[in-house]
Amino acid sequence: MRFLDLAKNRYTTKNYNPDRKIPAEKIEELKEILQLSPSSINSQSWKFLFVSDENKKRELADASYWNAQRINEASHLVVFTAIDDIAKFERQIKENLPEGAVNYYNKFLKPKEEAEIKSWLQHQVYLSLGFFLSACASMEIDSTPMEGIQNEEYDRILQLDSYKTLFSVAIGYRNPEDRNQPSLNPKLRLPLEQVIQSI
Repeated sequence: MRFLDLAKNRYTTKNYNPDRKIPAEKIEELKEILQLSPSSINSQSWKFLFVSDENKKRELADASYWNAQRINEASHLVVFTAIDDIAKFERQIKENLPEGAVNYYNKFLKPKEEAEIKSWLQHQVYLSLGFFLSACASMEIDSTPMEGIQNEEYDRILQLDSYKTLFSVAIGYRNPEDRNQPSLNPKLRLPLEQVIQSI
């Protein structure tokens, strides 16, 4: 299928089929795809947690406001976290990245305020989100990206150390009666000429 067709058919799933789970081999493929996500200077300032344990998923659902039902129904919940320990990040890039990338960080980012550095680290994780949603669509896996969660509760439940939760994505297979799917509820987008400009 052409990517344009995938984009037209992909949507934020509201209701999942709780009886249909994503096969293990597809989950492993998604993990590898996330590992290959792009980031500035190949910084890889992230950790991704795949949650399939129903008890843990329920705990996280309880910390997810109006998103609880879709998390409980979904096959998996993927939690996207950003590194929150700058010293740890600096050790990581020194050990794993070429000198040029480390020099870029040292010259242009390290002199900034801590909050600005952490913001830059978090922006890299958002790059991986688009990559992940597209991968899911290409594999006919439905998805629901969610910022409507209690981030600090996620951190506590998952016992995160040096990382902070940014958002999560429920993945699975839609309930055929989900009213949000494009065949039942056409996508609403601003006109192309309003959002795209050719120069």
